[in-house]
Amino acid sequence: MKDYILFDLDGTIVNSEAGIYNSIKYSLNKFGIKETDTTKLKPFIGPPLSESFNRYYGFTGIDLENSVKYYREYYSKTGLYEVAVYDGVKDLLFNLKKAGKKLVLATSKPEPFAKEVLRFIGLDKYFTFVFGATFDSSRAKKDQVIAYALTTAKIDPVNAIMVGDRFHDIEGAKANNMQSVGVLYGFGGFDELKKANADYIVKTSSEALSLLLKL
Repeated sequence: MKDYILFDLDGTIVNSEAGIYNSIKYSLNKFGIKETDTTKLKPFIGPPLSESFNRYYGFTGIDLENSVKYYREYYSKTGLYEVAVYDGVKDLLFNLKKAGKKLVLATSKPEPFAKEVLRFIGLDKYFTFVFGATFDSSRAKKDQVIAYALTTAKIDPVNAIMVGDRFHDIEGAKANNMQSVGVLYGFGGFDELKKANADYIVKTSSEALSLLLKL
């Protein structure tokens, strides 16, 4: 039985697309870049910000540092509240906790932001632990966050499973010898999750509930 269930946040618990996109646009605007094609911004959801600003807009050095700073400038005041809980997720969390599962948030979002999002949407009460990235990027990638969560909460990876929507969640779980569940209602999609070798793939939160109650 899996007593601990680790959840990603963006794309798994909440649809944070609007807040993330607006934060990116705000940051890019500081460099005189007017980005109107949101398809270019979708890859930002999941990996560390500095990695995405470097990969997709070529920022390095002080510009890279400032791109992240500007993003957080908007996000901390407005963007983190521009979220919507996915259909059925509240029932998913409620029923898992009712069944005795211990829920853990493991996100690449900075930990203070993650805690505020959960508080804002009223789902913080379902989580035993909340783990996220650090502002200084010393803990940024998903495998690092998961490792930190397992160590800090003293969780045996055999007794836990990771639920997420992107390949980072699946690969992060594998790097920590955990099984994983990919959800299709988020930002990743079937091909991405299949290629990452997710142990399970579900379409909806209700399917996730049925699966997780059996594991």
